[in-house]
Order: sequence, then structure tokens, then C-alpha cells
Amino acid sequence: MEQIKQKTISGLTWSFVDNFTNLGIQFVVGIILARLLSPSEFGLIGMITIFIAVSQSFIDSGFSNALVRKKECSQADYSTVFFFNLSAGIILYILLFILSRPISNFYSQSELQPLIKVLGLSLIIRSFSIIQGVILVKKIDFKSQAKISVLSTFISGTAGVIMAYSGFGVWSLVARTVSAALLSSVFLWLWNRWMPLPVFSKKSFKELFGFGSKLLISGLIDTIYNNIYYLIIGKYFSAKELGYYTRADLLKDIPSKNINGIVSTVTYPVLSTLQDDKAKLKAGYRRIIKSVMLISFVLMIGMSAAAEPMVITLIGEKWRPSVVYLQMLCFVGMLYPLHALNLNMLKVQGRSDLFLKLEVIKKILAIPTIVIGIIFGIKIMILGMMATSLISYYLNSYWSGKFIGYSMKEQIVDIIPSFLIAMVMGIIIYLTGFILKISYLPKLIILVLMGSSLVILFCETTKFEDYIYLKDVVKTKIVSYINAKK
Repeated sequence: MEQIKQKTISGLTWSFVDNFTNLGIQFVVGIILARLLSPSEFGLIGMITIFIAVSQSFIDSGFSNALVRKKECSQADYSTVFFFNLSAGIILYILLFILSRPISNFYSQSELQPLIKVLGLSLIIRSFSIIQGVILVKKIDFKSQAKISVLSTFISGTAGVIMAYSGFGVWSLVARTVSAALLSSVFLWLWNRWMPLPVFSKKSFKELFGFGSKLLISGLIDTIYNNIYYLIIGKYFSAKELGYYTRADLLKDIPSKNINGIVSTVTYPVLSTLQDDKAKLKAGYRRIIKSVMLISFVLMIGMSAAAEPMVITLIGEKWRPSVVYLQMLCFVGMLYPLHALNLNMLKVQGRSDLFLKLEVIKKILAIPTIVIGIIFGIKIMILGMMATSLISYYLNSYWSGKFIGYSMKEQIVDIIPSFLIAMVMGIIIYLTGFILKISYLPKLIILVLMGSSLVILFCETTKFEDYIYLKDVVKTKIVSYINAKK
């Protein structure tokens, strides 16, 4: 158990470094690009997002999760999936190339056609290195992954900023995405010297696809659902309105999906090693949920409360319409890590069939939200997304809880104190921001310092268990790092 704990802490630490260093780079790059480019240019990329995301799901086809879950993978397994990924990437790029004109016509935006043809190259590039990434995940080697992603994010972000400053407009966003894919693939090959064998095993394909196919379908459904709002806004509103929404969505994703990414990537391989020990699995799972949700609630509710000074300070007055979208989307995003953890449990238990059924049910329930958005507007659509998120949590937690005896009621009891702490903090800083009549930059600094101080002071005073655990983890890693440097 101690070994598993150390692997989890090490994995979480390096994944934290990876995600939040990337977060910092993307944050700075995003601010600069938002000041240099217009909302309409961001909206054009938002229109393409769903097609790239769906294609990426097809390329992986659930094989990555199947390989991570399989305790012993052969060279035939890896090589078979590698050649499938590469073939799928090429085929899907050709399909996107052919469909670039119909997609442009759908949005009535002729400039989309060349953008799709170039941006689609990232599909082929990424398909080259999926297996290298999977091998690092199986080794729980998040240190190497952190180095790779930070380097590729920094260099591609710099390239995007230089192009935007030089007047390349929307093409700077395309160059940033394609160069990030290229650099990441090159670094993965350099860091992980695995080479495919000239083998394609039907046996390996059938075995892995048996598990992965259900995750593919559920992943496709989830990808389409998560990006369908971009398509709806782009089609029924305007590129500018979509730009406002995408900017708010991206700001919301900085904490929510980065926490989600850390948790999903690290806990899945670690918890998979405990799949046969229900008691240890539940104990580890419960600790992760409580700690992660404290972070998620504080960050998301705090961001919602300080949305106006944050948006105006960071990206400028021209993005003001994004403020209300961000405030509302934060309440959708704060449950993302909880969804991911509950769904991870189904994958750990090998129930990809149930995973798929739940995804289908949840997305059918979301259809009214989409219709409401088309009829009544974007704000009402986001309210529908909040309701759908709560229903999805009920479905996810009910089934995952049955497998390890950790019910939704127990989960809520465990996380409600963190939610209340975050809500009190959010209300205080929102009211403070409303009362303060000063410029936005000093207001933002005051609100951030006030919010973090309130949470730390309360948790230190009450010896709040989840906070103390996180504090001890951070202290342990700092001490071990210092000792290693001596």
C-alpha cells in the first residue's frame, strides 16, 4: 500500500508540475493572443474544434486506455495499436481535407476551408506518438511527460505569439496547434526510444478493441457533446459570439480540466493496480476525491466571483461579454474532476460496457439543453448545462459506488464541507469586488489574496483534514526535493 501511495504522490506531483506549468505558459500566451487577435478569429478556430476532436477520438479508438489497463503488454500489442493509430490518422485527415468545403459552407465562412486543411495535419502528427505516451503512462513516468509537454507548449506558444504580432491573424492559432503536435511527437520519440515491430496481430487487436471499442463510442459521444456547443453557437449566432464563449470556456478549463487531466491520467493506472482489493481501492479513491474536490471548488468558485476584474485585466475591455459566460461556466466545470473520478472507477473495474451505456443516457438527457440554447440563447443554454452536470454526477456516482461500496450519499457528505468553505469565500470576495471602486488590476490582486488567505486561515484554524493532507503531501515533496539536491 505504501508503494502505491508513493507512486500516486509522485505521479500527482509531476502531473501537477506538467499541467500547471503548461497552464502558466498557456495562460500567458492566451492573454497575449487575446489582446492581439479579435474574438471573431478565435471563433473561427472554435468552429473547427469539434471536427478535430472527433477525429482524434477515432484515431485513439480507446486503445490507450485498454493498453494502460492491461497488466502485461507485448511488443505485438504496442505495434498493432501503433499501425492502427497511424492508418486512422491518415484516413481521417484525407476525409477532413475532402469535407473542408462542405464544412465551410455549413458555417457560411469560406476562410475555414484552408484552415481545416492545415490544422488537420496535427491528426497525422499526433498519431505517430500515441504509443510512446502510453508507455510513459504505464511506467507512471510523469516526469518525462512533464518535460515534453512544457517544452512543446512553450516553443509552440512563442511561435504563435510571434506570428500574431507579425499580423498573421487566425493563422497564428493554427501554427500554434500544429507546431505543438509536431514538437510533442518529436520529443516523445526522443525521450522514449520504443520502436514498432513490423507486426499487426489480429489477436491483440481483437482483445484490446473488445475493451477499447466501448470507450471509443462513449468517448465520441462525450467529445461531440462537449464540443457541440461550439457548433451550435457558430451556426446559429456568430463567429464573434462564439469567440466570447470560447474565451470564457478556455479560462474555465484552465483549472477544471487541468485538475481533471491530472486526476484521470494518474489515478487510472495507479488504481488499476488495486482493482482486486476493494478495501484499499475504496480508501485510496475516497482520499483522492476529498482532496481534489477541495482544490476544484476553491478555484472554480473563486474564479467565478472574480470573473469581471480577471477578464478585463487580462484580455481587455473588448472581451467584456465573456464575463457572464465565465461566471456561469465555472459552476459547470467545478464537477468535472468528480465526473472523471467516478468514470475512472468503471474503467478500473473493466466495465467499459456500463461506461458506454451511461454516456449514451447522459447525452440523450442533454439534447433539451441544446434545443433550449438555439431557441432562448447562450445564457439559458449554460443553465441547462449546469442541470445536466448534476444529473450526470448522480448517474456516474451511483454505478461506480456500487462496485466499491462508496455511495453518492457518502461522496456528498465527504465533499460538502469543501463546497461550503469555497462558497463562503466566493460570496465574500464577490461582495468585496462589488464594493471596491478601484481599477481592475489592483482589485483583482486584492480579491485573489483575500480569497486564498480566507481559505488557508480557516483550514489552518480548524485543522481541516483534506487541506492538512494536501499540505503534508506538498511538504513531503519539497523536503524530498531539497534532500535530493544536497
